[in-house]
Amino acid sequence: MRKEEENKVLVVDDDPRICWMLNEALKDEGYQVFTARDGQSALQIALKENPQVMVLDIKLPDISGLEVLERLRQAELRVEVIILSAHGETKNVVKAIKLGAADFVNKPFDIEEVKMHIRNTLEKGRLKKEVQFLRSELKAKNKFESFIGDSPQIIEIKKLIEEVADSGLTVLIRGESGTGKEIIARILHHISSRRSGPFIKVNCAAIPKELLEAELFGYERGAFTGAYKRKPGRFELANQGTIFLDEIGDMPIELQAKLLQILEHREFVRVGGVETISVDVRIICATNQDLEKNLAEGTMREDLYYRLNEITIPIPPLRERREDIPLLIEHFINIYNKQFNRQFPPLSPSTLQAIEEYDWPGNVRELENLIKQTIVRGDEGIIKSELKKRSSLSSSSPSPPQTTEDELSLKKASQKAIEETEKNLISKALNQTNWNRRKASQLLGISYRSLLYKIKEYGLGT
Repeated sequence: MRKEEENKVLVVDDDPRICWMLNEALKDEGYQVFTARDGQSALQIALKENPQVMVLDIKLPDISGLEVLERLRQAELRVEVIILSAHGETKNVVKAIKLGAADFVNKPFDIEEVKMHIRNTLEKGRLKKEVQFLRSELKAKNKFESFIGDSPQIIEIKKLIEEVADSGLTVLIRGESGTGKEIIARILHHISSRRSGPFIKVNCAAIPKELLEAELFGYERGAFTGAYKRKPGRFELANQGTIFLDEIGDMPIELQAKLLQILEHREFVRVGGVETISVDVRIICATNQDLEKNLAEGTMREDLYYRLNEITIPIPPLRERREDIPLLIEHFINIYNKQFNRQFPPLSPSTLQAIEEYDWPGNVRELENLIKQTIVRGDEGIIKSELKKRSSLSSSSPSPPQTTEDELSLKKASQKAIEETEKNLISKALNQTNWNRRKASQLLGISYRSLLYKIKEYGLGT
C-alpha cells in the first residue's frame, strides 16, 4: 500500500458514470480518489489537494482539458496527467502531450487498462522525483559555491545558514544593496528539505502597491477590472517550497496585516474571494532598509517586525570584509572567462591594491560588474581608470552648506532645548503612568516603539 500522501488521484470527466466507475475501482486499489465534473472544479481541487495523478477528459463543459493542462503548468503544480480521449481526437492528444501530459487512454476504456496507466505514471513520477532529489543533493553539497568568502564574518554567516536552513523559521536577511541577500535565500532553500519544491521570488519594491496584493495572494474572477479569470498568487505557487520576499521594507502597511496572517497561520484569502486558502510554505525576507526607523515612523507594524525577526542574518558590506576581495575577483574571472570564451589572466598587484582601497558602495554586485566589463573588453587598465572616476565623483559630491560659528551655536542651543523639553515630557508621562510604557506612549501620542527608542536615547530609568 502506498502512503496516503503519495496515492491521490483526481478524476475529471463530465460524465458522472465514468467518475463513479473510476472512483469505485481505484478506491479498491488503495488510492485516495477525488472527482470533478468540470475544469474549474478540477483546478480548485488540484490546488487544494495536490494529487499525484489526474485522469483528465479533453472535452469538458466549461474549459477544455487542454486549458486545464495549461493552467496547471502556469501554477507550477507537480501533477502527472493522463488524458482521456474519444475517437478522432488525435490532434488534441498531441497538443496535450506537448503541454506536459504523461500518457493517454482512448475511450471507451477498460478499467484494468486505466489502473495500469496510473501505476506506470506514478512510477515515472517517482523516478523523476528521485532524479530531481539527486540533482538537488549534488547542488546542496556545493551549497556555498556562489557565496564566496572566508573572512570571519562570512564563516559565521555560513555556519548560521546551516543551523537554520531546515528549521522552518522565518528568516530576515539584512544588508546593503549588492551584498548577496538573494544568494543566501537560495542557499537556505537548496540545503533545506524543501529543495525539491519551488523557489518563488517577489520584489516588493518593483511591483506597484495597487497590484502587489493580487500578485502575492491571487485573485478571483471579477475581483477588479481586467480580472477575467481566477489567478493563483505567488504564495500558492510556492506551496511546499519557499517564497522569498525581497525588499520587505517597501511593503505597504495596509498589506502587512495579511502577511502577518500567513506568517502565523499559513492561510489567506484571494482578492475578491471568501475561501480561506492554506499553504505549506517557508518564508524568507530581505531588506536594505532600517526597519527600526520604519517602525518608529509608523510605516511598519510592530507585530510584523517582531514576527519577521525569528532569525536574522546580517550581511556585512564589502568594505568591511576586504580580505574576501581577492577570492571574489578570482571567482568572477573564472566565471566570465568561461562565459565569454576568454583567457583573461589574474590581475596585477597594483590593480588589486586599487580595488582593495576602494570602498565599493555597490558592494559585490559593483565589483562583479566591473570585472565582467574588464574581461569583455580585455583591458585591465579599465579598472584603475573606472575606480578613479568613481572616487572623484564621490569626492566631488555637493558638500552641505557651510554655517558660521554663531549659527552653529544657535542651532545647537535650539536642538538642546527641544531635546530637554521632550525628555521632561516623557519623564512626566512615565511618572504619571507608574512607568507603564504603553499607557505613556498613548498619553504622549507616539508609538510604543518610538517611546522605547526615546527612553534609551535619553538614558531614562538607567
